[in-house]
Amino acid sequence: MALWEAILCAFLAATLGGLYLAGAFRKQRANEPPLEKGIIPWLGCALEFRRDGVEFLRRMQKKHGTIFTVLLGGSYFTFLMDPLSFKTVVKEARAKLSFTEFAEELVQKVFGYRPSLMTHKIIESASTKHLNGNGLVVMTQAMMDSLQMVMLHSLGSAEVGKPWKEDGLFHYCYNMVFRAGYLALYGNEPRKSKAAQRNDLQHSEEIYEEFRKYDQLFPRLATSTLSYGNKKEAERLKRLFWGILSMKNVQQKDNVSEWVREQEQQLAEEGMPEYMRDRFMFLLLWPAQSNTGPASFWLLLHLMKNPKAMEEVRKEVDRVVKESGQEVKPGSAVINVTKEMLTNTPVLDSAVQETLRLAAAPLLIRAVMEDVELKMNDGREYALRKGDRVGIFPYLAAHMDPEIHPEPHVFKYDRFLNQNGTKREFYKNGEKVKYCTMPWGAGTSMCPGRFFAVNKLKLFVFMMLTYFDMELVNKEEDFPPLEKSRYGIGVMQPEHDIQFR
Repeated sequence: MALWEAILCAFLAATLGGLYLAGAFRKQRANEPPLEKGIIPWLGCALEFRRDGVEFLRRMQKKHGTIFTVLLGGSYFTFLMDPLSFKTVVKEARAKLSFTEFAEELVQKVFGYRPSLMTHKIIESASTKHLNGNGLVVMTQAMMDSLQMVMLHSLGSAEVGKPWKEDGLFHYCYNMVFRAGYLALYGNEPRKSKAAQRNDLQHSEEIYEEFRKYDQLFPRLATSTLSYGNKKEAERLKRLFWGILSMKNVQQKDNVSEWVREQEQQLAEEGMPEYMRDRFMFLLLWPAQSNTGPASFWLLLHLMKNPKAMEEVRKEVDRVVKESGQEVKPGSAVINVTKEMLTNTPVLDSAVQETLRLAAAPLLIRAVMEDVELKMNDGREYALRKGDRVGIFPYLAAHMDPEIHPEPHVFKYDRFLNQNGTKREFYKNGEKVKYCTMPWGAGTSMCPGRFFAVNKLKLFVFMMLTYFDMELVNKEEDFPPLEKSRYGIGVMQPEHDIQFR
């Protein structure tokens, strides 16, 4: 009898301990945000959130207001839904709210890369040097050269009656922008033979196809919800990219970007083993290439669906090309769009911003490193516990706020311009909203390659509007719905493609 009592007590102790660790006994303390634990220990509200994150957060905001804490898969997330209060999180000291801790966990899980103490600083330093200022001039030219090769390698004369080509718009945009970006960053085959360009085109096509497989697995890989079969496929793809992007292979290429080369050299000097540096190359590829392709799809789709927007952007593109002294005519050289030309496109800039407002849905996360008092813009203060996480989801809190952006679901190509062509400011409750859109994150998690990413988008639009006539196969077809599993990752992707020619 005593033995069974001991076993029962041990079982109860283990059960209670497990429930405690799972957060089952957590209570809302004084001055803490409203608490939503769900009905399943540890999981909490994770299944609802994964099913449709936007609808879940919208329901929580309606129930609790502009700040609330939710249990998601063993972690407590405090979501801040007031854009006027974002600055409190963005500007908080890293010792209190850390982006790095969460990011390091994620990159080890999805890329197999273990960051060193200097990784974040190396990325920031190289990006500031090579993806801004004079470095951005070089990278923009490299992207231009690659786009010319990938998009126009079979360009012929504009004879009358030339047959139209048909493709999926998402596939076409993602394919072209990815392949050109890959070649601009990781180099091309030495031009020792006439087959070199053909080999680059074939190699970049093969890389794109494998990258798309990994990209489609990414949401479930990031949330540790892959099936056994998909786990094996994800591991195969990781190892494939570790090999393809290994420095032994990259060093055999010509025109490897200094952004890539310099980061690898600094990690080597720091003593990082070669196999881990190969994994770092894969880490660089995904954020550099996974958002601009989908964004180019949404931008072109909005332009084709909005004749006035297409007309105004096309007029601006034609003007900039003409002012550069170039023209497009049979027999003439392919136009060369420079960084300087891209600084003179306010209408296209606004259209890009509007596209990202509608399509970019990142989740900004900070780990709470010590107990913190979070002060809201209206003066309210809330206590955050050490070990929790803070989440900002600007897509719902700012991008889709009708007070900040009237008719938020409507594409307005000139939304970000005043009538005189200057940049427009946005307001909520009579107060200027600094973070009216946040497609690139903010603060320590601000995307270091955002200027290059925008230039890639704009170069692609220049090439499409200059060299091609295009139209939707079915002009009445509705916009494809968003793939909900990608909320929180970056630029959204469509559930299905849409045909164009």
